[in-house]
Amino acid sequence: MSQTIIDVENVTFHYHQEAAPALENVSLNVKQGEWLAIVGHNGSGKSTLARILNGLYIPDKGKVKVCGIELSDKTIWDIRNHVGMVFQNPDNQFVGATVKDDVAFGLENNGVPRDEMVNRIEWSTKQVKMDAFLENEPHHLSGGQKQRVAIAGVIAVQPDIIILDEATSMLDPLGRSEVIQTVRELNNQGDLTVISITHDLEEASKADRMIVMNGGHKFAEGTPEEVFMLDDKLVEIGLDLPFPFQLSKKLRAAGVPIQNNHLTEEGLVNELWTLQSKT
Repeated sequence: MSQTIIDVENVTFHYHQEAAPALENVSLNVKQGEWLAIVGHNGSGKSTLARILNGLYIPDKGKVKVCGIELSDKTIWDIRNHVGMVFQNPDNQFVGATVKDDVAFGLENNGVPRDEMVNRIEWSTKQVKMDAFLENEPHHLSGGQKQRVAIAGVIAVQPDIIILDEATSMLDPLGRSEVIQTVRELNNQGDLTVISITHDLEEASKADRMIVMNGGHKFAEGTPEEVFMLDDKLVEIGLDLPFPFQLSKKLRAAGVPIQNNHLTEEGLVNELWTLQSKT
């Protein structure tokens, strides 16, 4: 069993003390090397939780430990050495005139020696398949390419944890697929822990585990298969079930003997081919 890398215990957070809490009594843990998707509609608390995990906010109540460090005003920068964050709009993260300059920015801030910096820039851009674009201006790239450069800038610093805060929501389907595939490959290579904040259940279905947030509370938790068993209860709190899952249900209702509610198109297609071969 992998060790716990993040531990959140009874966390409550208000943006304004007179307002309802954005998070209320939330507890969860994240294992080293897993991919956890935190999903919910707008205002559910998922992005607030992400910002607490990165030390952007300090909870009003409760405890947060990241890599064994308890979050406080004094430990914010220690925690950020372990956590990298990719935001919704990659344009807001670019500071360099070229891809190479942009990836180098975080390394320079961390005092990485030049020889090591050169090696990390080469390594990180290769990991996201952007090493051929080092001299390109970031703003001339496609949306998916921009997000891959943003990921390269984060992993070059070599954090233990990477948080994707709605990092695919502004991308077209191809760009979204590119980014998710890139992150999955990085996650599969070693102990990089991935936390994906999203409202897209189809994206979340690719994670190892899911947490559903609603109204600042933890609504559900489990593997994607376990969470999707809630079915219409997820729709009731404003989430759209993945298309393959919906289609599986409709085919069964129409008399097609589908055995599973599939989370991926590949799984559904494979079962349909198997049924076809038997007829």
